[in-house]
Amino acid sequence: MVAASDFVGRDVITVGDFQRDEILFLLDAADRFEKGHGTPLAGRVIATLFFEPSTRTRLSFEAAIGRLGGHAIGFAEGGVSSQSKGESLSDTVRVVEGYSDLLLIRHPREGAARLAAEYVDCPVVNCGDGAHQHPTQTFLDLYTIRREVGRLDNLEVVFAGDLRYGRAVHSLVTVLALFDARITLVSPGFLRLPEEQLEALESLGVSYRETESLEEALPDADVLYMTRVQRERFTDPLEYERFKDAYRLDLETLTHAREDLAILHPLPRVTEIAPEVDNKPHAAYFRQAHYGVAVRKALLALLLGCADEVLK
Repeated sequence: MVAASDFVGRDVITVGDFQRDEILFLLDAADRFEKGHGTPLAGRVIATLFFEPSTRTRLSFEAAIGRLGGHAIGFAEGGVSSQSKGESLSDTVRVVEGYSDLLLIRHPREGAARLAAEYVDCPVVNCGDGAHQHPTQTFLDLYTIRREVGRLDNLEVVFAGDLRYGRAVHSLVTVLALFDARITLVSPGFLRLPEEQLEALESLGVSYRETESLEEALPDADVLYMTRVQRERFTDPLEYERFKDAYRLDLETLTHAREDLAILHPLPRVTEIAPEVDNKPHAAYFRQAHYGVAVRKALLALLLGCADEVLK
């Protein structure tokens, strides 16, 4: 039986650190925090250490902190921190721990959040480490799917676009195994899901298939998870130019989909979803971004042992 106390003081580095029942407990808590929450974080200070650009993750965390009565400190790019002077990540987090109760960290290097957690005693939340993982994005993705589709179990989920570098995909695709999802992976060969991710799916017994045709994948889909081609992950600009427009979801493409399809996207988008899709009932991606506040409110309160009053 999962309890709020099971979350207190934990690090959130990968989604693999959480069991199905723990994830469902968090999503149920997010429902409660969306409806009402008081100020359980009054007097708490949360540090946002964002060495990479962010809009939704950073601002939704800061909104969650403010609405819960807490206070956020930190920076929105590495260039304004002492990293620009040569300070190591380990030194930075050890210093900032003395000013705060919890660290939120985004970093371009894979494994950075886990490294930070080794040097501090307060909870560390991974807000994206390179192309590796983005666990809180996965929690809000699952929350969105449950809100938009009505369930999490036994879904047909299509992932399309940049599956090689998309950390949101890497986090979500394996955790869907806990809910018996059937997965279709749509990408050009160069941007296919990394081999280690495919091996993980196979070891978990996940039913998946790969195709380069979005139209072929859509007819049976309950959820379409679109992604942008991530220019910042490419070392060769010519490779980016070759693949940047690999897929574009527009009204014509949607004729291949069911009426109750839910379209998700971690955002930002570039050209992969036409603006004409925004007003269709399918389009859940802006609601998805907004759901992040409720999920992150619940997570912060649970990690800091402040959720009992809201959850009782």
